[in-house]
Amino acid sequence: MKKMLALLLVVAMVLSLAACKKTEEPANNGSSNNTSNTSTDTGKTDNKTDTGKTDAKTDNNTSTEEKTTITMWCIATESDSNHNAYVKAIEEVTAKYPNVDFQWEAIENETYKTKIAAAMAANETPDIFFTWSCAYLGDFVNQGKVYCLDDTLAKYSSELPESMLGNTTYGGKHYGVPTTMNIVALFANMDLLKQAGWDKVPENYDELIKCCDDLLAAGIIPFGCAGGETWCVTEYLEPIIQKTIGSDALNDIFVNGATYDNAEVAKAVDTFQMMIDKGYFDPAGASLPNDDVKQNFIDGRTAFYQNGTWNCADFSKANDGTFLPKVKVTEFPVIDSSKSKLGQLIGGPSDTLAVSASSPNAALAAEFAAELGKAICHYGYLDGCGLPAWTPFYDTSEINPLTVAVSEICKNADSYVLFGDTAQSAVDKEPYLNAVAKVYGKELDGAGFIAELKSSIR
Repeated sequence: MKKMLALLLVVAMVLSLAACKKTEEPANNGSSNNTSNTSTDTGKTDNKTDTGKTDAKTDNNTSTEEKTTITMWCIATESDSNHNAYVKAIEEVTAKYPNVDFQWEAIENETYKTKIAAAMAANETPDIFFTWSCAYLGDFVNQGKVYCLDDTLAKYSSELPESMLGNTTYGGKHYGVPTTMNIVALFANMDLLKQAGWDKVPENYDELIKCCDDLLAAGIIPFGCAGGETWCVTEYLEPIIQKTIGSDALNDIFVNGATYDNAEVAKAVDTFQMMIDKGYFDPAGASLPNDDVKQNFIDGRTAFYQNGTWNCADFSKANDGTFLPKVKVTEFPVIDSSKSKLGQLIGGPSDTLAVSASSPNAALAAEFAAELGKAICHYGYLDGCGLPAWTPFYDTSEINPLTVAVSEICKNADSYVLFGDTAQSAVDKEPYLNAVAKVYGKELDGAGFIAELKSSIR
């Protein structure tokens, strides 16, 4: 099993490289520091609600004064699916480095985006920082804020395939340590579907619409979506657009500068709003954070939940493991088969650790980050938080069935388009997310969506 998944993942990752490589031409490919400002950026991951966690490791035989302090910021708060993986990885890696006083802080997702951007502008970054790949990290690389990892990662070439590094390679140089990869998937509570007369997950778009109608007739809300966090809305809208216009067309928009002025994009937005108008989405979700919406799915208040596959970890453990047998995972169905097909997925390798160019101990921090990234991948994969970027070297026979099902989806992948708020540049990201929020709030229809983005972006 572990050899099969590792091989399939390498093949799948090759498909994801086109999502970012065409725009990765940084102005500064070195690791020197500079003081240029960066705008507040946005990214995508699971919702975080805790205020953070700080952990300092010490060694009984070495005083703190004799150690080198390495600091890290991340988003693995206690409510995050990856929290356990970070805790275990940090314990393992700090034991290997008794000369390091490691201090880390976990920060809620939205707060983190603002904090890391402000820190970059002020040159007050930690030694190691969590980041999303592609354009998100690329903006910092372009400003000379990130340490080049070529020398460090060369030592791990037998464990970290080059194909896994495509989304963190800029100008031919490596700037990030990947951990796991994830896709957007559709999760279904089969107990609720059975109450509506369905013993399977809908396999095509017409079946999905019929299933939603049957769920409503049975008094069950089909979907929950956290309008309080716009990235959660993109987890619904982007697959709908992709399964309407196809991966190539969507990637051309997100990465290659193609215009949003596309009638098929407007049609996809109108499809999303039709689903809202028909009552398929829980109206209470419009103002809720993602943790609450996810809990509603676990508690049986909604039949479907569409979000990142890092949720496999939480679903496998929810309600002392009794929720897992109820859940199935699949991909959003094809809407226009003349332009799209199954296997066209939103996602890819995104979660990344990077090292600040301004770190006074950058070489040591880079080595520590590489070891930490490998360990996070290890424990995250075992927990079901995503598929591994690093080749598994351990027993994977106990991986939860949801994650195994995701690996099968990726095995059959045709193409990947990285999450829109990661693939797009900082300049395009904010107007895009603002327009998406207006779509969910019924302030913009399909025509209004493309008109606003045509005006603000292209």
